[in-house]
Amino acid sequence: MAYDDEMRDLASELFRVFAQCEYCLKATGYCYAGPGNAATPDWTRFARELSSLSNGADADVAAAVAYMLERPPKKQVYVDGALQWRDVVPEAENENDRILLYVRRVRNNLFHGGKFNGRFFEPERSRDLLQHSVTILFACIFKSQPMLEAYEQRTD
Repeated sequence: MAYDDEMRDLASELFRVFAQCEYCLKATGYCYAGPGNAATPDWTRFARELSSLSNGADADVAAAVAYMLERPPKKQVYVDGALQWRDVVPEAENENDRILLYVRRVRNNLFHGGKFNGRFFEPERSRDLLQHSVTILFACIFKSQPMLEAYEQRTD
């Protein structure tokens, strides 16, 4: 498979798994009424109540968590009329919350066009961030029995 195809497949997988996680969060009550009473996934409460992603993790999850904490995704900012990338450590309640904030940042950077404009910027790093984000999202599903049950009830 060509490298570009691999990157597109990883990006598609991230969007698919991210959407499934948000569905599972809402289906299991990890949500709140957002603007206009929109059902909004409550990632922070989920992160707070989920047992530590780093404790007892298998090798792939441990590597994904370590990567996110050691080499987190940058945040695209607009300063003095120019787009820039900055290291921004988000305010987080705990390590799980920080990790899931970074996963959401990876998704947002990709979805909102910060990391892709017909080609991937920093493709090696982008690949790592995409793959590790998918690994972490699946770890969240499998670490929470209610999330797993909601995930298994989905229709493909």
